[in-house]
Amino acid sequence: MPHDRTPRLAEDPGIGHPKHHLHPSIFLILILPFGMMSGFLTVAVGFMLAKAGVSVEKIAALIALSYIPHTWKFAWAPIADTTLSRKTWYVIGAVVSAAGIWATALCAHGGNLVMLPAIVIASNVAVTFLGMSVESLMAYDTPEDQKGRAAGWFQAGNLGGVGLGGGAGLWLARQAGSNVAGAGLGVMCLLCILALFFVAEPAATHRVGGLARSLVNVFRDIWGVARSRRGMLALILCFLPIGSGAASNLWSAVSGDWHASAHTVELVTGILSGIIAALGCLAGGWICDRMNRKAAYAAYGLLQALCAVAMALAPRTEAMYAVFTSLYAFMTGLTYAGFSAFVLEAMGKGAAATKYNVFAALSNTPIAYMTTIDGHAHERYGAGGMLYTEAVWCVGGLVAFGLVAWIIVQLSRRKPTWFPAVPEHF
Repeated sequence: MPHDRTPRLAEDPGIGHPKHHLHPSIFLILILPFGMMSGFLTVAVGFMLAKAGVSVEKIAALIALSYIPHTWKFAWAPIADTTLSRKTWYVIGAVVSAAGIWATALCAHGGNLVMLPAIVIASNVAVTFLGMSVESLMAYDTPEDQKGRAAGWFQAGNLGGVGLGGGAGLWLARQAGSNVAGAGLGVMCLLCILALFFVAEPAATHRVGGLARSLVNVFRDIWGVARSRRGMLALILCFLPIGSGAASNLWSAVSGDWHASAHTVELVTGILSGIIAALGCLAGGWICDRMNRKAAYAAYGLLQALCAVAMALAPRTEAMYAVFTSLYAFMTGLTYAGFSAFVLEAMGKGAAATKYNVFAALSNTPIAYMTTIDGHAHERYGAGGMLYTEAVWCVGGLVAFGLVAWIIVQLSRRKPTWFPAVPEHF
């Protein structure tokens, strides 16, 4: 990869004339609501439910439930690629997401789990459309040699939003009540719409010949990526439990094992965690532009597993809780940036929302099942067993990917018609 990071003129295939690319920091602002919804549920709502006497296992199940729309969102991503504009879908997603956060806060008060599952699913469906619009804008406005950098800013906004939603949400809930917390975060989501004024709507070259023809073009585009060696390796990598960061979904729920106070949980798993994770994203994206992006992602996952093992071995004190949750947050930032970097590299442009969300849906599968597995492991083996379990699954995923990658590379050499040549070295 070239080391020149300065902005340059590039051809926009959808428009046909040179243009300046946006600074990728705009993607940080646009994706903030996506992260805020997750952070509010996993940190603020998780803490409130735990204080209300709800078990860690039930909290983990609720959080895992929130990943169902993100696991299946590829099924409705073609709607975003073939109807309305990307900006329109963003506005719709932001408005419904804001309402969903407020409703979640109301239902979480007092540990009411009757309506909460339905609200969590509905609001997470809405936020998927917001994410799709940002991912599509990013795919069209990022040159090849800066995909890691764009991925870093994008995921910095995602994980920074998690910290903002968790930290600010928990602080507001404790100071002024859950109603104010939900309303405050909802307003923040709506303010992010203003960033759309700085973004141009790219042309959609796959929207030709009516809706039916456009859908055919979308599926052709997906198949073209999936049958390439680069695309197939990326799809497999998404599904494996490497760098899932699932333990972070339970930090607030298991904070009692480290005797962490509410103030410490609020600080280190909320705002501080978001800042540290965002720095990890920026560092991870920068590194991804300077080495093989899939290899970088695998290396980040191994570092995260080592962090989990070190935390399991360390004393169960509040200080160790703060140190290792912060270190884990940085590793999670690395892995999230690595994911978006290798996905942007593999998918190209075209039906960007659908292609990105095929990868994203697969990547959310291990987060969902590892959150559930971590919750069960905690109930059976305690905090240390939970962390060891996550590390073992990560290492198993790395071994599996190495084996599958070797097989695919060998097949691609023997059957070049199955795996069209791509300019990469794995």
